[in-house]
Amino acid sequence: AELQIAEAVALVDTIQNWTVLDKIIIPTKNPDKKFIFGKGNFQVLTEKIKKLPHVTAVFLNVERISSLTKKELEDAWGVKVFDRYTVVLHIFRCNARTKEAKLQIALAEIPLLRSNLKNEVSQLDQQRGGSRYIMGSGETFMETQNRILKEKELKIRNALEKLRRKRSLLRTQRRKREFPIISVMGYTNCGKTTLIKALTGEAGLQPRDQLFATLDITAHAGYLPSHMAVIYIDTIGFLTDLPHNLVESFSATLEEVAYSDLIVHVRDITHPETILQKATVLSVLKNLNLPSHLLDSMVEVQNKVDLIERYKPTEESALAVSALHGHGLEELKEEIEKKILTATGKKILTVNVNLEGPQLSWLYKEATVQEVEVMPEDGTARVKVIIGNSAFGRYKNLFPNSKIF
Repeated sequence: AELQIAEAVALVDTIQNWTVLDKIIIPTKNPDKKFIFGKGNFQVLTEKIKKLPHVTAVFLNVERISSLTKKELEDAWGVKVFDRYTVVLHIFRCNARTKEAKLQIALAEIPLLRSNLKNEVSQLDQQRGGSRYIMGSGETFMETQNRILKEKELKIRNALEKLRRKRSLLRTQRRKREFPIISVMGYTNCGKTTLIKALTGEAGLQPRDQLFATLDITAHAGYLPSHMAVIYIDTIGFLTDLPHNLVESFSATLEEVAYSDLIVHVRDITHPETILQKATVLSVLKNLNLPSHLLDSMVEVQNKVDLIERYKPTEESALAVSALHGHGLEELKEEIEKKILTATGKKILTVNVNLEGPQLSWLYKEATVQEVEVMPEDGTARVKVIIGNSAFGRYKNLFPNSKIF
């Protein structure tokens, strides 16, 4: 419970101009019942709120509260009441930069608008008691509003579909250029952006110490020890009890992960609930229906080890890293390279080419040339290349006499 409340405070602190005045741990009954608390606890809470003159809202750290409960509590306390869904949604709204993230948030808001509508209609009915129809249209107020919401939802879904198609086109172009793609995932605030900055040396990346600093998928180019160019993809952070329609709304963003060649799972090893956080990330990944080879080849990075003395990784295959201080990055790059070569079927080879023949220009076109060492005395060169399986097969057919080391 203490850790849950700490996370709830961190969520509120993420939003500009929001401050936590007080916090309390109270057992909650079934959140679907009209009241979440027992009578005694409700009394304690009401008195506590009344004693805090500056309070403007109450955040209940439960996934969703019904619109009926929300109304009852707001009437009793005279302030706004939020649940996890509305707070996380608000953080998303503040952090959305791209058109796609904004559309996904608008989609996640629809269920909220629907439940608010029910509330308003029941209030209007109580006040009016009269005709429920609008100007003889034969449609009730509720039906009109629902129809408008349905149309809005359809528009958003169509716009997202367009963006999805555009993204799949971009993906096809990337595939043609054969850049391996590495998705960096993890619980929110585990240090994904800091790690990508360390791996790519990209100065423009500004990691922020807050929950959900990254909402949009962003791509960053980096190089592995063999000079192979790769693309690192920064993804949205995960959270326990993240309301599932929010995850659904962001599935367009997360679908990019299914097309990557490797997943790097970053963990904040200093967090008291690091094991639970790992379980959360793995369960979300399983629900994304990712290909099994991606889940099996995942690289686990245990980050922030600079904060623990003489740290040893808890799993044999995991790598201990401090993204902030650069500790363990070379081993990580080597591990990524090894996994990428396996996943993409690429090989690193050195071949002997005749400089007068077409081999060198063929290799520049069909593979990634790493180094060229010219032997002037016999007009040949040793060329170090990264080459895919099919290109290597073609090379052997075209140049059967070429020496391969």
